[in-house]
Amino acid sequence: MRQKLVVFVVGLSVLIALGVGEVRQRWAAPLPIPQEGYILVVEKGDSLRKAADRLHKAGILPYPQLLALYGRWTGLDQQIKRGEYLLAQNTTAESLLTALHRGDVIQYHVTLPEGITLASALDILAAEEKLERTLTGGDDARILELIQPEAHPEGLFFPDTYRYVRGDTDISILQRAHRAMLATLEEEWDNRAEQLPYDTPYEALIMASIIERETGLPEERQQISGVFVRRLEQGMLLQTDPTVIYGLGDTFDGNLQRRHLKEDDNLYNTYRNSGLPPTPIALPGRAAIHAALHPDAGSALYFVARGDGGHVFSDTLNEHNRAVRQYQLQRRKDYRSTPEKSP
Repeated sequence: MRQKLVVFVVGLSVLIALGVGEVRQRWAAPLPIPQEGYILVVEKGDSLRKAADRLHKAGILPYPQLLALYGRWTGLDQQIKRGEYLLAQNTTAESLLTALHRGDVIQYHVTLPEGITLASALDILAAEEKLERTLTGGDDARILELIQPEAHPEGLFFPDTYRYVRGDTDISILQRAHRAMLATLEEEWDNRAEQLPYDTPYEALIMASIIERETGLPEERQQISGVFVRRLEQGMLLQTDPTVIYGLGDTFDGNLQRRHLKEDDNLYNTYRNSGLPPTPIALPGRAAIHAALHPDAGSALYFVARGDGGHVFSDTLNEHNRAVRQYQLQRRKDYRSTPEKSP
């Protein structure tokens, strides 16, 4: 009897060892994943078992219950991250669970270029297929909730490249862009030059947006800033085309005409209204913000586009008029500026 018990115990131990060995072998073996790989989608609120069953139905995970049990035993079943997981041919059950726990999801990128309007930024976000769309327009109440209740949303989102994963929302990108703008503006404002004609960082942001739309040349930003600062200090009208164009909105067809510069009902018409326009006109980058707060110390009060992306700066109106005749009128009468930069 004793001998039979010993044989039974030994046999049971062997069977358990073989079973454990089989489990270990399966745990470490590559899963049957296609050569092109497989994308596992884990939605918000999905359990580990649900993800395992999804893989089982796809013919990739032969033993979903084993993965779920191990996840429960280790406590990892409550910590999987939503998103898309790219499974390669060398993926094992063990590496899969590790990836789900760490959140090794596919990341996407969306770029909000410097100088675009908020409306254009919303169009860019709407075109991102992996972003969940929750916004419907530039005046959406949810956008206004991101900023001060009394503020206009234009210009208050930092142009940059933002990473996101499947399931993130367009509003989450704007939230990050708004925080980035506030941090950038605060840092630049704290290190601004002395004796500037701005009472608040917001006014500097307005100026930065104008600079961003006036030139794409880095070496000109501070020169243009200097021109506008001196004009403000001397009580001169800014007379900048991009503000007029912004105020025209969807009615602008790419050709700014003299009649547009005489319109009194356009609040952004800096040919008729003194001082800064009421809000920014675009999303300015850090360089434009820096330029607004560190204007060039020259003496120019005027500039005109040369037609090659650069500008000619003049100290006097006579010099400016000669430059206009030389560079601008020879290209096209009534053409005063260019449409918004392409995203």
